[in-house]
Amino acid sequence: MSGLTTKYLLCCDWGTSFFRLQLTDLYDHQRIGELISREGIAGTFDAWRKTGALAGVTKDDFFRQQLKKQINALGRQLSLNLTNIPVAVSGMASSSIGMEEVPYAVLPFAIDGSQSSLRHFDPQPDFPHELMLISGVRSEQDVMRGEETQLIGLITLLNLSGDKIKEAIFIFPGTHSKHMYVQDGQLIDFDTYMTGELFDLMAHHSILKDSVDLSALTDFSARHVQAFRQGIQQSTSSGILNGLFTIRTNQLFDTFTKAENAFYLSGLLIGTELLPLMTEKSWPLVVCSGSKLTGFYELAIRELNLVDRATTIPADLIDQAASMGQVMLFRNQAIKETTR
Repeated sequence: MSGLTTKYLLCCDWGTSFFRLQLTDLYDHQRIGELISREGIAGTFDAWRKTGALAGVTKDDFFRQQLKKQINALGRQLSLNLTNIPVAVSGMASSSIGMEEVPYAVLPFAIDGSQSSLRHFDPQPDFPHELMLISGVRSEQDVMRGEETQLIGLITLLNLSGDKIKEAIFIFPGTHSKHMYVQDGQLIDFDTYMTGELFDLMAHHSILKDSVDLSALTDFSARHVQAFRQGIQQSTSSGILNGLFTIRTNQLFDTFTKAENAFYLSGLLIGTELLPLMTEKSWPLVVCSGSKLTGFYELAIRELNLVDRATTIPADLIDQAASMGQVMLFRNQAIKETTR
C-alpha cells in the first residue's frame, strides 16, 4: 500500500443482502455521493456460481467486475471520473462467499482499529483502484463482519478515546443485532441476536404471515405502541417459542388487528433480545440504531426499565459510522506505510 497521496476514498459497505458505496473526502470526511443497491454478497456469489464460474471467471475477478460496475454507476451519477481512487470494503466481502476470505481479528480487539485484519490489493488493468479488504472479528463462539468497522467509526465521530470508555455495551440493531462489550478501549466480547431475520421469517414465511400486517410499522399510534409494549411484556413472561404462537391466538381471538400484531411481534423479539441486559452487568448501554429501528428500541428500553443506563446515538451519526471507520483504517494504514 502506498502512502496517503489521494484526497478521496471510495467507502464500500457490502453486506449479505445490500451494497452501499460512498465517495468520501479523506480530510473533512464529507460524503460527496452515494449509491445503494440490493446487490449483496449472497446474490453476487450465487451469480458467480451460475454464470461466472462456468465461464472460467475466478471469484475474486467476478466480484471486482461487479464492484467496478457500481463505481462506474456512482461516477456517472456524480459526473466524475473515479478511476484510481482507492476503495475500502468492509462487511461480507472478506468472507468465504465474498471476494476473498480474510482471517478474522480476535478478541480483545482495540477499538482504535490498530488490530484490524486487513488485506491490500494493488490496482489492476481492469480494476484501476487500490483495494483494501477489511475483515471482521471473532470470539470463541461468535463472529461479525462490518459492525466492528462501524464501532471504530462511531468512536471517532463521538471523539472518544479508548480511555474515556471505561465500560459500555454498544447495541447495533439489525438483521443480526450485535451487543458489543467495550472495556478500557477494547472490545472484549459480543453477542449476536437474529432479531431482524427472525422477524422477517415469521412475518413472511411462517403460519404467522397471515396474522400480521407490516404496512403500518411506521405508525406509532397509541394502539400500536400498546401492542408493542404487550409484546415486550410477553417476552419477559414466556419463552420465545410459546410467545410466537400468541401472535396466532391474538388474531384468532380478535385481541389485536393484524397491524397491531406486527408491533406485538416486534416487541416480542426485541424484548427477547434485550432481556439478558436486565440481569447482566449494569454497564451503560449505547443504542446505535438507524432511523427505522430507533423508535422501537427506545420504547423497549423504557418498557424494560433500562432507560437510566441507556444513551441513544443520533441516527445520522450511525449512518456515517461505517465510512468513517473505513476512512480511519485507510488513513492509519497509509501513515504506517509512510513511516516505515
